Amino acid sequence: MKTSDFYYDLPKRLIAQEPASPRDGSRLLVYDRASGKRAHRHFYDLPDYLGAGDVLVVNRTRVLPARLYGVKTSTGGRAEFLLLKRVGYTDWEAAVRPAKRAKPDSVYRFGAALSCTVLEEREEGIRLIRFAFDGVFEDILNRIGKMPLPHYIKKMPADATRYQTVYAKEAGSSAAPTAGLHFTPALLAALGKKGVEIVEVLLHVGLGTFRPVKAGEIERHHMHSEYFELTADAADRINAAKADGRRVIAVGTTSVRVIESAADEAGRLSPQTGETAIFIYPPYSFKVADALITNFHLPESTLLMLVCAFVGREQALALYQAAVQEEYRFFSFGDAMLLV
Repeated sequence: MKTSDFYYDLPKRLIAQEPASPRDGSRLLVYDRASGKRAHRHFYDLPDYLGAGDVLVVNRTRVLPARLYGVKTSTGGRAEFLLLKRVGYTDWEAAVRPAKRAKPDSVYRFGAALSCTVLEEREEGIRLIRFAFDGVFEDILNRIGKMPLPHYIKKMPADATRYQTVYAKEAGSSAAPTAGLHFTPALLAALGKKGVEIVEVLLHVGLGTFRPVKAGEIERHHMHSEYFELTADAADRINAAKADGRRVIAVGTTSVRVIESAADEAGRLSPQTGETAIFIYPPYSFKVADALITNFHLPESTLLMLVCAFVGREQALALYQAAVQEEYRFFSFGDAMLLV
């Protein structure tokens, strides 16, 4: 299947530059896969579509201030480091720009308390680096690191917590699981009162989620692996819902990738910790997810391809075209879809 089969035309004016206020005030495009009907609502209307026994699966990852700006000690040249994955106490995989000058044994300094040495060149601008620091690494990173906003967002909101979900707990992501940004504590409480179960999973968002597809045919695209966890409690609760015929609603493509990665051929989950490089594109038979809450994604992206697998390519692209016509807001700080 060609990558160009997943293109749609998006006016730049529809790329959201700031989140809705309040969070759940964003618009919600609801699509019923069985009937083909659409509804234009708001995210705070979500309790109208979820009910007792439904299981809402959320990703509890927290975004790191993962962007660092360093100076090469030998030349004074500057470089940007985006931390992607921790692979040891001091070692990380990082995307470096410009990468061609970040050769093995190069040393970069990020201030008085933090420096790194490039250990190894990896594909497409990725480097294995080793940090040296004076103090607690996480404290230093929180002090000098910058939130890794996507390139199409030009300015961080005054309140940086708007780039975190309200249920974010475990730091490790290089980007936000954006579908969850729409939830508020009050909305989660309202869902709980209706009898909706909330189950947490973990996937640390890295290059696998937001790396663009450059291959002409999608089957040739290589997904980078990302760390995920599914606890025994989460697996048991989702398995029980499936056995009872209750719906499992995934919040975001990252939650989908966790539960689909951990499922056997019969759709039964087992507790797991590890790496997933699952790439979901049409045709794909979903084993666990019955419904999906998601933001609108970039043309020709793996995220759009997952949505196309869930509802059908033509139907998904028609939804996106309808969203353009209705002037929905797109991407990280944009509006959302509920696909049932």
